[in-house]
Amino acid sequence: MAGKCDASEIVTEFLLNTCRLAPSINRRKIQAALTCANIATLDEDEEAKSIPLITGSVAEFYIEPMLPLVGDIDVMCYFITWLAIPRGHPPPALLPAEFHNYVNCVEIIDSHLPGYVYLELRYLLTQCIDGSKYNCTEYKETRYFTIRNYSVDVSRRHGPAVLTDYKQTWRFSFDQVHCVRCLSWPPQAADWPTRHRNYDWPDSTTLDRVVSNGCDVVPVAHRQCRQHEWMGNYQERLSFSRAEIVLINSWMPVQQIVYHLLRYFIKTERLTDCADNSGAGTLSNYHIKTLMLWACELKPRSWWTGNLNLVRICDKLLHTLSVWLTDTRCKHYFINKCNLVDNPLNVRNVASKLKLMSTDKACLSSWLVDNYIGQCAQLCPIRISRMISDVSTNMDLQNIVFEISRQRLYYFLNDMVCSGYGAASYCSRSLTFVCHCTIIFSLDE
Repeated sequence: MAGKCDASEIVTEFLLNTCRLAPSINRRKIQAALTCANIATLDEDEEAKSIPLITGSVAEFYIEPMLPLVGDIDVMCYFITWLAIPRGHPPPALLPAEFHNYVNCVEIIDSHLPGYVYLELRYLLTQCIDGSKYNCTEYKETRYFTIRNYSVDVSRRHGPAVLTDYKQTWRFSFDQVHCVRCLSWPPQAADWPTRHRNYDWPDSTTLDRVVSNGCDVVPVAHRQCRQHEWMGNYQERLSFSRAEIVLINSWMPVQQIVYHLLRYFIKTERLTDCADNSGAGTLSNYHIKTLMLWACELKPRSWWTGNLNLVRICDKLLHTLSVWLTDTRCKHYFINKCNLVDNPLNVRNVASKLKLMSTDKACLSSWLVDNYIGQCAQLCPIRISRMISDVSTNMDLQNIVFEISRQRLYYFLNDMVCSGYGAASYCSRSLTFVCHCTIIFSLDE
């Protein structure tokens, strides 16, 4: 145990020394790319094909701490025969090359809950023979549309995602979310690009890139509506995953490290578990992401870098989150009127726990020593891992931090030497697996 010593500076130094920039090629990136390639070529029916996009931790983080960032691989897939447009907008005459030569166009209709929408089938877009543009035909009768896949086993679904579980193998599991692409920035978030920002984050270039990427619509109803016979089947949610990837990749390394630590804290403390039988988790990574996005916009650069202390930053952000939960308000980063805390019964205990943790910086320091540095020590040779149980003073902590950091550097240099062979070997094994699955699929048919 770390005792009551204030170890925040030592913890900060440890994290800065052991969180490196992720290499351009590593196991998770290779498998994510292979997963996308497999999804993109799985459907022989041209009309059923979808375009995959890597999202989640693999796409968001450019740092590589000692403890893993990735539990599974997140992939969003948008169909090449469907397109969403904001209500009242004219259908486009030009589409990106990946879309099919005919495309069903649906309008995004607001529900009574901010951020949740319905899709109404309105137009058929047909590409001209010369491929220059699309002609538009309006459907005589409109109907609501859903992209839910009811053939998937319920046990594999969580939220809008369908899980493919490879936990018993050497592969990462992956979550696949089918969605409808919207090439326009949604009116529901119209205020986001133009709102006043005191500290120039995000900058104008990043803002333009985010807006130009538009958004997606994913198949999940609001918690209050999931049991409703009609809304549970047809209500969808606006997704800003594309925007979030761009924004998080524009963060400073210290901001990415803090984001990683907060996610690790709520996962380790099991604060994402359900507090009742409603299926609504107390907290999620999305609450942490929202907290970080607001902090990056509302805090000056000096707040993050001046007198740098990662424990102090995490402490203040956990306090902010506890206030949000106490007041049952967590304002969506993009949609003004959307509150991400809609179940006060689920958050009361969590708010108290966060408040208790954030009242004393030494408490969080001790937690990080025991639960984060302690886990890092277990990745080292036994001589080092045994040292963590004897930590009682700052000097003890400095000694083990030095040993772990030195071991981390050794691993890094070893990876540099072996990365070419390792990446090639992993890629070869993965491609063999994909080819094997393709052969089995063909034989089954």
